[in-house]
Amino acid sequence: MNNSAPAPARTRGRPRGNPPTRESIVSAARALFLEHGYRGTTLRAIARDAGVDPALIAYHFGSKKGLFADVMQLQCANALTVDEVLGGDPATLPGRLIDAVTGLWEDAGFLRLTSQGDEAAEVIREYLERELLARLVEFLGGRDATARATAVVTILGGLIYTRYLNPLPTPAALTPSESRHVLVPALRAALAPRPRTAAVIQSRP
Repeated sequence: MNNSAPAPARTRGRPRGNPPTRESIVSAARALFLEHGYRGTTLRAIARDAGVDPALIAYHFGSKKGLFADVMQLQCANALTVDEVLGGDPATLPGRLIDAVTGLWEDAGFLRLTSQGDEAAEVIREYLERELLARLVEFLGGRDATARATAVVTILGGLIYTRYLNPLPTPAALTPSESRHVLVPALRAALAPRPRTAAVIQSRP
């Protein structure tokens, strides 16, 4: 008769892992992505520099693409700390949003990461949609929250595209302070509650 206790059931979902291990992997990956690019960086090289077994990368991040997403989203989260940006005086929120975006994109390392092709573009889209837009909707509240948050993210996305991803001469020539001055009125209008008769984004069947 076997009296040994049954093995504990495995929980579903991605393992949380040991935070120091995850941090060492992300740190090593960021340095290698910056030096060699996404396609030129191997999981074996990341594991070597992080001092871990390569299997741990798949365990914690699923794939190199998942790890790259974590690297970029961490930097986005550090610069666009939504709670900090949304906190404070509502009257100065438009300026804080512009400062957060330009502060992130003026970082030379982040700009190099964003040049890594489709992988980088996908991470940026997901961050704007799932983090910034979703949190703005929650923060604004009310019947027109989605429309207002969508207008804000559209303006910020336009800033990112015309100043950093596919620079147009005029927006790219502005300093961050000048960009702030130009775009704050538009953001203030986007954040303002809509009149009752204004159209609200409708869900499509």
